Amino acid sequence: MSALPWRRARRVAGAPLAWSGAVLYPGVLYLTVSPPVFPDQADVLLSVGLTALVMALLRRRPLVAHGLLLLAWIIALMQTRNGVIAGLELVLTDLAVGYIAATRERRLSAPVAVVTCLLQVLSVLAWLSADRVLHITVVLAMAVTWMTGNSVRARRAHTGMLREQATAQAVAAERLRIARELHDMVAHSIGIIAIQAGVGGRVIDTQPAEARNALDAIEVTSRDTLSGLRRMLTALRRDDPGAAPLGPAPGLADLDRLAAATMDAGVEVEVRRVGEPRPLPPDVDLSAYRIVQEAVTNVVRHAGTDRCRVTIDYRDEELTVEIDDDGSGGVVGAGYGIVGMRERVALLRGDFTAGPRPRGGFRVAASLPLPAAVA
Repeated sequence: MSALPWRRARRVAGAPLAWSGAVLYPGVLYLTVSPPVFPDQADVLLSVGLTALVMALLRRRPLVAHGLLLLAWIIALMQTRNGVIAGLELVLTDLAVGYIAATRERRLSAPVAVVTCLLQVLSVLAWLSADRVLHITVVLAMAVTWMTGNSVRARRAHTGMLREQATAQAVAAERLRIARELHDMVAHSIGIIAIQAGVGGRVIDTQPAEARNALDAIEVTSRDTLSGLRRMLTALRRDDPGAAPLGPAPGLADLDRLAAATMDAGVEVEVRRVGEPRPLPPDVDLSAYRIVQEAVTNVVRHAGTDRCRVTIDYRDEELTVEIDDDGSGGVVGAGYGIVGMRERVALLRGDFTAGPRPRGGFRVAASLPLPAAVA
């Protein structure tokens, strides 16, 4: 903690000292190129150090630093009328313009480049015996420097825009995923709760035992839903150090429990497994479970039947999921269940179909590819 005040004081005092040295830079450079004043080449070392300081100050105040740099070297050229000094002036001021073009908007860097180029040409014309070729070279060098810096800025801006677009797409994808999870989780449970509440309300006077069973089913379903919502909210708060650990995501191993809960709602779910069950990738396992859950929920709500069949086929290169019933309702309205199932399958590059069966009822089928390593 004791180093913090020292760093703050150094930062506060460092800027005025740096700018004081920058203000002295034109005078020091003028003395450097004049007849020797400082012994042992100290003038050269001081000028080099101040040049580096002014170039570094371009990050903080580019216009002021560039103005001091340009003024210092024009005065030096005026004093010496030397081609080496003219070359240093062109190189350093061009580098400064390139940095400004790379870090500032075009509406600022373009006028700076034009004014700098004009002063370069005038100084060379006034204090050097230069021909037209040199003047053209000065202009071309400035043009190339500015265009290079501007292209760097444009490329950086384009990269930033692509990064923002990728971030926005990732956020949108995450929102869609959360929306699907919440829909699949809540829609099934609320549908069962609504049906059980209706049954309990109708038989509470005549069949108290059945009403009690309905209330028990509502309690179990609501607790499971609450636990799922808590896991979802915990996942959304996963950056919080105090967040509780996540529970396991549901999968095809939970189909029997899903069937039992659906039975309480009055629909018998016959689960049939073909092939040898084996561990699946987490995304495939979760998606397959959610597809079955949503399809069974639609049967409970809309099919008007008391049974449905779920077939899970473990094939070598894919997992197929099929839910069909003999009801007459199908899916009504423009809900998000079918859309959510189709999106899940599309994300896994699978095939999805949903629609009425030729002999009545409704059928949902999904084919989910399996990685070769898993197969």
